[in-house]
Amino acid sequence: MNTIYDAIVIGAGQAGLATGYYLQQAGLRFVILEADDEPVGSWPHYYDSVALNSPARYSSLPGLPFPGRADHYPVRDEVTAYLRRYASHFQLPIITRAKVLNIDRAGRLFRVIIAGRGCYLARTVVAATGFFGRPNMPDLPGRDRYQGRVLHTADYHHPEPFRDQRVVIVGGANGAVHIGLELAQVANVTLATHRPIRYLPQTLLGQDIHFWLHLTGLDNRQWLGDKSMLVYDNGEYKARIAAGQPDRQPIFKCFTPDGVVWSDGRHDKVDAVIFGTGYRPHLPYLAGLGALDETGYVLQQQGVSTTVPGLYYVGLIRQRSVASTTIRGAGVDAKVVVRHLRRYGLAQQPAGSRALVRQSHAWATRSSEWIGLINMMRLALKQQPITSPRLVGEALVRSAIVSAGFLGFGNATSLYSQR
Repeated sequence: MNTIYDAIVIGAGQAGLATGYYLQQAGLRFVILEADDEPVGSWPHYYDSVALNSPARYSSLPGLPFPGRADHYPVRDEVTAYLRRYASHFQLPIITRAKVLNIDRAGRLFRVIIAGRGCYLARTVVAATGFFGRPNMPDLPGRDRYQGRVLHTADYHHPEPFRDQRVVIVGGANGAVHIGLELAQVANVTLATHRPIRYLPQTLLGQDIHFWLHLTGLDNRQWLGDKSMLVYDNGEYKARIAAGQPDRQPIFKCFTPDGVVWSDGRHDKVDAVIFGTGYRPHLPYLAGLGALDETGYVLQQQGVSTTVPGLYYVGLIRQRSVASTTIRGAGVDAKVVVRHLRRYGLAQQPAGSRALVRQSHAWATRSSEWIGLINMMRLALKQQPITSPRLVGEALVRSAIVSAGFLGFGNATSLYSQR
């Protein structure tokens, strides 16, 4: 007789591991299914020099601090080793080389079909394969005629193959900009973006920006919106791009057989075009459940499926906040999802009933707001112990001013620095 799990988690990267931690803490029967050979997510496949934008002190999954210096920015291999250690430390029940082919329903249960392993049954399913399943490659005019090299940043590893070449990178988010800066040391590089690059200082008032994001709770707020497109600037990036190393231009109009045509009509011969245009979720195993829209995106609100009771997500872009696809955000989102799963998911209605899903969304929203507020207060007290009313007031003013700066009142931070 098949084991019936309380939850099956699909994916053993940072999102799946964080979800497993909270399921384990809740005493639920669960298993994590990982298609690859080990529980490290996509990290081994990223380019050689990639590093976290947040220091180690803010880059841990729940229950296990990131090793090493607290102010260090972990690189790819360090993150991979940490995820491997995390899975081992908590002895999470992970089955590797378990590729999920399809999920359907058997009454109130989910039936998860795995290549070469038959099926597993569960009351709930958490899809934690994240947002990096399929590179997004825009079909710009003339691309089929272009004879140079076209690739996505997912296929970029190091700059040497592009030495002394003319390279255009499409995209203005962190990954595209970082690769552009790296390539500009050995090649002639232009960043092609739809709008000017917007920057967020890595350091603000002597503290890493993530100190302030945590202190104010903004890192866990959904309404931060497109601030996620800001590029973290270590004090060098903006200056280098302004100096043309690399250059930045508005997105080109079209490809030609040997290059691109810019918006002002100039033709430029180009050896390679690299798309740093993000990713799209790739969850074909959910298609039969009615969990996806016509474009393949999941129908969800803050990690709760809006069409399939008992189905959840962790690791989607802006699932709950700007940090949802990061290590620092995975734990917060997983905690909210598992709490919801315990309260509502295990008592799901039969397939086709949407009442329970609609009823529970309000709870998920309130929960996320309270977690952000609690984190803000906890970190504020940790950084600024209550020893006098004056210090309490300063801590609150500091939090309010930094919040105002992020909400568009640009002079707020300069006023504080001049006090």
